[in-house]
Amino acid sequence: MDFNIIIEKDEDGYFVSDVVGLPGCHTQAKSIDELIERTKEAITLYLECEKPELKVQSEFIGIQKVEV
Repeated sequence: MDFNIIIEKDEDGYFVSDVVGLPGCHTQAKSIDELIERTKEAITLYLECEKPELKVQSEFIGIQKVEV
């Protein structure tokens, strides 16, 4: 299965990922490589625990930064 994730960097320098379509499925790490591995683990655990009827049909379009 493929999932889209959103990656941000927090004020402490950690990379944080949120999995689109899986509410509450997120993790953090000091490097992108470690973050990707932890995100895969988080998704696997989420699917094992929640056993949702996945109907994630969102299509990733992009991200836009807006200054206000």
